[in-house]
Amino acid sequence: MSKFSLFNKFIVHEGEKEKMIDFLLEAAESMGNLDECEIYLVNISENEPSSVYVYEVWANEEAHQASLSLEATQRLISRAKPIITGMERISTLITKGGKGISSY
Repeated sequence: MSKFSLFNKFIVHEGEKEKMIDFLLEAAESMGNLDECEIYLVNISENEPSSVYVYEVWANEEAHQASLSLEATQRLISRAKPIITGMERISTLITKGGKGISSY
């Protein structure tokens, strides 16, 4: 069993971190209906006032790519774009298992 996982960093305009957190939590909620999305966690660092991190685990890379074309995802992306100043894919990972991951 292997899963497709991403760890991304979003950098936003000063003072916009909470708005970005709200957008990403809304995205996490919209993933609730997708069995292929096993984990979607929104994180912050106390040392980076303009950064928000997202950790995602998907059944496979194709499921993640398909999620990007969903209407709800596209709406969130268009709403978030004006406050994003940068994005960094910290890592693409192959998850092998652990707590919270299905074994199918």
